[in-house]
Amino acid sequence: MKTSEIILVPVEEVHILNPRVRNQVIADEIRRNIRTVGLKRPITVTLSTDPKTGKKYDLVCGQGRLEAFMDAGETEIPAIIIDADKENAHIMSLVENIARRNNNPMELLHGIRYLKAQGYDDVEIADKTGLGRDWIRGIIKLLDNGEERLVNAVEKGRMPLYIALKIATEDEAAIQIALTEAYETGQLVGGKLIAVQKLLDRRNHYGKKLSAPKSRKAPSVDELNALYANDIKRKKRLMAKADQLRQILAYTSAALNKLLRDEHFTNQLKAEGMNDIPRQLAEMLREVR
Repeated sequence: MKTSEIILVPVEEVHILNPRVRNQVIADEIRRNIRTVGLKRPITVTLSTDPKTGKKYDLVCGQGRLEAFMDAGETEIPAIIIDADKENAHIMSLVENIARRNNNPMELLHGIRYLKAQGYDDVEIADKTGLGRDWIRGIIKLLDNGEERLVNAVEKGRMPLYIALKIATEDEAAIQIALTEAYETGQLVGGKLIAVQKLLDRRNHYGKKLSAPKSRKAPSVDELNALYANDIKRKKRLMAKADQLRQILAYTSAALNKLLRDEHFTNQLKAEGMNDIPRQLAEMLREVR
């Protein structure tokens, strides 16, 4: 089935084939525009061939518009139905997401990886997405090297692509030369240069991959009790050791005081040239007296 006619389709019958996490500000803007001027462009769907979804249609493009209609309590949305199998529909959806401005870097990685895995080369991916061939070629090279951290920085505009490629392929000396040249030409100045240096430190310490921070589970009551009990035991051991050392010092000070009052002992110390007592020890002995 293929038609350019716009028809109304139930929003509950549309399966989002390639869901993407949308920036909340952008999502709110889409909703506001639809409330103000209405839907400017219908969504694009294809007939679903996957019975597991339980939906009649697969969404090709228009996730933000669909979600805005659903949030507004609408039951139907204008749509154009195209003839495409699930694979082609998925690729079309990815291409649309990649070509958007302000794209999420991880979505960009996922999309380009998927297209590359389907056998498309850098030229074909560039043509499909409308992005520059040199840019796609560089990004693919970074992806092949596992440089997710660098791809993220390039996509967010924190460093030029050629600097990222230098970091991925050159030694430390060449990297520093490239950074110096970028600074002198004004491509990396101020906060951008500092951000690149921090990125290099994180890359050296944590590696090339972007890893999501692990969520820390709140300790249970039993775990807190165990921690508290262990802390008490540790402090008791420290107090016992401190008392033992205090007793040893007290005994030693008393014994040394007694020896220093012995004339024969002090004469022997003078004969051996050991009659000077460290200041801190002398003060301690005076306190004991």
